[in-house]
Amino acid sequence: MAEWEQRVFWSDVNVTEVDGGYKVLLDGRDLRTPAKEVLQVPTRVLAETIAAEWRSLEGKVDPEKLPMTKLANVAIDKVAVQSEPIIDMLAEYATTDLLCYRATSPKGLADRQEQVWQPLLDWFAQTHGVRLEVGSGVMPIRQPTQVLAASAALLRNYTHFELAAIYDLISLSGSFVIGLATANEKLTAIDAWAASRIDEDWQIAEWGADDDASALAATRQKAFERAAFVLSLLK
Repeated sequence: MAEWEQRVFWSDVNVTEVDGGYKVLLDGRDLRTPAKEVLQVPTRVLAETIAAEWRSLEGKVDPEKLPMTKLANVAIDKVAVQSEPIIDMLAEYATTDLLCYRATSPKGLADRQEQVWQPLLDWFAQTHGVRLEVGSGVMPIRQPTQVLAASAALLRNYTHFELAAIYDLISLSGSFVIGLATANEKLTAIDAWAASRIDEDWQIAEWGADDDASALAATRQKAFERAAFVLSLLK
């Protein structure tokens, strides 16, 4: 954690092109990850966004002001070195996908789920050849045996940096399908987040909002939108 406790000691933050990507330099020195790897990213626009975070710091290095840097750190220090366990974990979301668990009442909620969620499941089946079963109630839904392997295979098409962002899209929404729909620009980040919040928003409309829950949801939404933004910077 020593890196995060440093004070701002540099005066210049620059981006330089290197073989295979772009680096951020602090007074000519390589910016490094917590694991001491050189922070190198695939695109200039992402590197410039990270550099802007470091230019904005005053006094101490505050990790809360470095969200893009933190995501790049995850891609380099975690996803790159243990991609298969991460892929396996994310693929599990397809077997318990939020979109497959439907309400039977009230009718307005059930209709809203059908209206928003079913087209996403249809898109997933048509685009990726994986059709998920839909059910209701609290009992687990048994998905076809090929779903897990097929979902993992889809994730292997993404780079480490893309997977780091997709991790947030899937885990924050609770839906493999919403995560991939956002990554494939089938949904905007705003619409994707709204799709993941149908149940919660229905409850809020019926019973009112809880301040703590609303604050947590806002934080998670910001992280979700940031992940989608990072994917746009990788194109």
